[in-house]
Amino acid sequence: MRNGCVYFHFPALQIEEMKPSALLRLKDLSDEDYFQEVDSPMGKWVVGAGNKGIKWLKIVKDKAFTDRPNAITRKAVEQLDRYFTGDLHDFNLPLELDGYTNFSLRVWHELIKIPYGNTISYKTLAIRLGDVKCIRAAARANGSNPIPIIIPCHRVIGSDGSLTGYALGLDVKKYLLELENPTRFSTNQMILFD
Repeated sequence: MRNGCVYFHFPALQIEEMKPSALLRLKDLSDEDYFQEVDSPMGKWVVGAGNKGIKWLKIVKDKAFTDRPNAITRKAVEQLDRYFTGDLHDFNLPLELDGYTNFSLRVWHELIKIPYGNTISYKTLAIRLGDVKCIRAAARANGSNPIPIIIPCHRVIGSDGSLTGYALGLDVKKYLLELENPTRFSTNQMILFD
């Protein structure tokens, strides 16, 4: 138990199972961006921001950079720390999502509405967008989300309740769902003590 919170055991991240877009590459780091490392029970992440809000959140494979934080990244790190300890259920961060399609923005807006500890199916997501036939497009937009966790794309599952498709790998998706709702999703939990 750390900070009075229960942690679940998480196996080492399976980098090879992740989409390349989920991993931080040095070319992702722009001179106009701010970025800061985030520790998690799953390993290291980096949150990136512009002057207006969070732009991306990625896994760090090999850290070859120095943090360049701003007030937005510091607030994001603080909130992500609280999320990973179970103390934060809703993020309150500005997002900077310039250059994406209106459809993707609509999908991500719907994802933010999914309450902590709950899930919806890809079909339900499409229905909420107003057209059940857009299920594949909704799934693609869900999978291209640049800010996982904060925009909770992990809360979308198959219609049969199965954990399907996740850019960071199904182990990460399962971990996040267990963190948010251990009685529903946990099959192999272990309490870790400091």
